[in-house]
Amino acid sequence: MDLTRHLHTFGHYLKTRFGEKVHKLSLAGDFTCPNRDGTLDRGGCTFCNVKSFGREGGTLSIAKQIAREKHKTDRARRYLAYFQAYTSTYAEVATLKALYDEAASQRDVVGLCVGTRPDCVPDAALDLLAGYQQRGYEVWLELGLQTAHDATQALIRRGHGLADYRDAVQRAHRRGLQVCTHLIAGLPGEDDRHVRQTLATVLDIGVEGLKLHPLMIVRGSRMAAQYRRGEIAPLTQAHYAALATELIRHTPPEVVYHRVSATAQAPTLIAPDWCGPRWPALQAIAAALATSGPQGSALGRPWAAG
Repeated sequence: MDLTRHLHTFGHYLKTRFGEKVHKLSLAGDFTCPNRDGTLDRGGCTFCNVKSFGREGGTLSIAKQIAREKHKTDRARRYLAYFQAYTSTYAEVATLKALYDEAASQRDVVGLCVGTRPDCVPDAALDLLAGYQQRGYEVWLELGLQTAHDATQALIRRGHGLADYRDAVQRAHRRGLQVCTHLIAGLPGEDDRHVRQTLATVLDIGVEGLKLHPLMIVRGSRMAAQYRRGEIAPLTQAHYAALATELIRHTPPEVVYHRVSATAQAPTLIAPDWCGPRWPALQAIAAALATSGPQGSALGRPWAAG
């Protein structure tokens, strides 16, 4: 079932802008995270794989990483350079510029997506990203909020709160940058009402894109130990699909959904096992949207009970 019939997907957005398929290439800069390097903590967020600590850049340059990732796909002729690993604005601006310039200069790269934390986007980094956008590149600032509830942020040891997110978004928007916000459903201590409130808060602040994820338990994380002790119960696929559908229907149709689920593979993934294959959850969401109404169809209506 085609999600694009019921949902404003990132793929459709890019095809509309560029007239053809555009593929994201995941890259690793030489970044770490203040929640890992001791600035805020050394344990990372409780859902992170702490065994993967360290810098991810390895020995490959950005240009070589792009060449490698291009060879993995024949589905596109244009690409977005996606700085995904760790906190991709967590460095001096001169370092950021060298990395981003290397990516932007590669053949057929038409834009940058930069994943980071709300508390790690100084004005200099935002000015740098805005400069690429002014030159005609597609630019997205991806902010990992996960939840708008500060109590949950503290529980999962994020090291920042909603105020940091609001400030980062406002400063990005003053520069005309597009923001994609990452949200996790099923976090410890939260029910569906918390997730609805998070979406409402994010939409009220203003956002151009969303990534919605179910909570996944991965090896090496603090949550893995909590899961083994029976302290965390991940959402079932049916529950997640119903909640995601409701959230999508309460999202204005102009907001771009970059992702509505997530996957991981064994041995990294511990639970839920339905997050292994990609398509079942997406098909369940598409089917529910086809029945209940597409993105934006519940705007102004009450949320479902529960």
